[in-house]
Amino acid sequence: MIQGTFGDEDELFFEISLIADNGLELPVDALLDTGFSGWLAMNDQDLDGLDWTYVKQEKMRTAKGEFNFDLYAGKVRFEGQEFDIPVHVGAGVPEFLIGRQLLKNRRLVVDISAGVLTLEAN
Repeated sequence: MIQGTFGDEDELFFEISLIADNGLELPVDALLDTGFSGWLAMNDQDLDGLDWTYVKQEKMRTAKGEFNFDLYAGKVRFEGQEFDIPVHVGAGVPEFLIGRQLLKNRRLVVDISAGVLTLEAN
């Protein structure tokens, strides 16, 4: 189970660790974006030092229209486990965004009034 936190405007944040190619782990707070169908999206400036492998360019539809993202093979840790995931990288991505792929085998529990935010394995 992962405990999350609420942002100032009740955004849903979860801590994950980005794992660089050399094994260094960088903890970040990632915003859960249910409108994003992938695993992780991040700004191209945040890619520096991770040395992840470039895969290809991919066009995606966003709230602001269609954009080209660079797709990288990345590695993250959450719930104490490492995961190899595709990472969408582009200019102007304002936060680390985790998408709906994270929810495929987890249950999201949100109770704002009680201050409870968790991701639980199914």
